[in-house]
Amino acid sequence: MHVDEHTIDLDGSPAFYRRASPSAAEITSHSPLYLHGVPTSSDDWTPFLERTGGIAPDLIGFGRSGKSGHLDYSLDGLAGFVERLLTRLGIGRVTLVGHDWGAAVGLVFAQRRPERIERLVVCNAIPLLDGFRWHRPARLWRVPGVGEILMGSISRRLLARALRSGCVNPDAWPDTRVAAVWEQFDQGTQRAILRLHRSADERGLAAAGEGLASIDAPALVLWGERDPWLPASFADAYAATLPRATAERVADAGHWPWLDRPVTVDRVAAFVEGGS
Repeated sequence: MHVDEHTIDLDGSPAFYRRASPSAAEITSHSPLYLHGVPTSSDDWTPFLERTGGIAPDLIGFGRSGKSGHLDYSLDGLAGFVERLLTRLGIGRVTLVGHDWGAAVGLVFAQRRPERIERLVVCNAIPLLDGFRWHRPARLWRVPGVGEILMGSISRRLLARALRSGCVNPDAWPDTRVAAVWEQFDQGTQRAILRLHRSADERGLAAAGEGLASIDAPALVLWGERDPWLPASFADAYAATLPRATAERVADAGHWPWLDRPVTVDRVAAFVEGGS
């Protein structure tokens, strides 16, 4: 399927999204909705959109969506952005696929509006669960002043090293892909990352997941087993909390399992299209 790019005004701020659909009807009925994590954008989802159709927005603060200082980059704020975008596009029920922070945002939205979730894929998600502890860079980002200094000191080389450290396959992040992330990694995105990490401590993240049991939709929890930041044990914890979830660990894969193991795209597509 061909993937189109769109930018609309949403509450006085630009909202960029990618869309792929063979028909207008499909995009408004049980549309796949893909939500990216940090520090990437809807660029992550192009191979998925080509397979399943659907939409993939750049969350505010990322990619080509608005990055103004007055926007709300908390979990609640990003979930509100998703809900307003879907309303603006006339999309009702969705099959939600989220990764990293995007999965957490999607789960907050799903708890608010469980009736709008047809199916759910949670991939290497920020844990909205008890027992999670931030990795060291995130703990430092949460410290005012220190976080700004560290974020501002990130060079293209350091960004490339960080992205590649999240994968097993050394070819998962070629220079061209790193360059695309770097181009969008401006002060607005850096500010959004800091505010997002400061919007909830570990206890606040667990509190944000207190209603996960209300999401009564078939769910697939996918997790790259060698994620250096988010332990794979949380795949089982999510599957135990979501009422109709199955956990699958992706061997020899890291934080972006589809980059290490492209067959992951096939697995997600099969589930999105109604498979078990």
